[in-house]
Amino acid sequence: MAYQADNYLLELKENYGQSPNESAGFISRLISNHNSKHLALSITSSPLFKKHNLIIKRLFDIIISVIVISLILWWALPLLALLIKIDSSGPIFFIQKRNKKDGRLFHCIKLRTMRVNVDAHIMTAILNDNRITSLGKFLRLSHLDELPQFINVLVGDMSVIGPRPHMITENVKFKQILNYYNDRHFVKPGITGLAQSFGYHGPVNDLLHLNKKIGYDIFYIKNWSVMMDVKILTRTINMILKKLKPVQ
Repeated sequence: MAYQADNYLLELKENYGQSPNESAGFISRLISNHNSKHLALSITSSPLFKKHNLIIKRLFDIIISVIVISLILWWALPLLALLIKIDSSGPIFFIQKRNKKDGRLFHCIKLRTMRVNVDAHIMTAILNDNRITSLGKFLRLSHLDELPQFINVLVGDMSVIGPRPHMITENVKFKQILNYYNDRHFVKPGITGLAQSFGYHGPVNDLLHLNKKIGYDIFYIKNWSVMMDVKILTRTINMILKKLKPVQ
């Protein structure tokens, strides 16, 4: 069984340039043919457990975050802050405690996309969520609401690429469903990740969606490389540009 699952991982690695639906098939087979115990054990072989790779990844994070902050964030943030204030009352930023590497807590920074509400820290956004403001819809579609997270990257709480940090309430819930779920916390969370580059972003709607999303996270941790980070970043940017085409 372990040999068969490793073959699926190899297939995904060799076919990383394919469409989300095709790659999702590999992950689906991986999940169905590789039980949670093997998945949890296999994560111990990650390249990101080696010090020199951590240094390389940290340098990548610093370079990318400094570029984004110095070229984009310094002028975009004041403009977006003004638009948020005009669009709805409330703070500019939405700052929420989330889990980072080893399950420790950090303050994840986002631009506020919802009206101020009592459920903001316990209930994730859903399809056609009436809490989302008019501007918030565009910020979420373009992922501009996540720009401040490059500050999280620069200070070392996050990585540019890695498993997306879920709400704490979701982590508690998902851990009860998948006993290997917390393996994704072996590395720093990312602004984008392998799952997101293949279209798995937003709320988790069902168990199959969760399985595939976490399957991508585990594959990433097991098979990390600098080139994989570059490909994920490139795919994410292309995905965002394609999503914005209809509204141009």
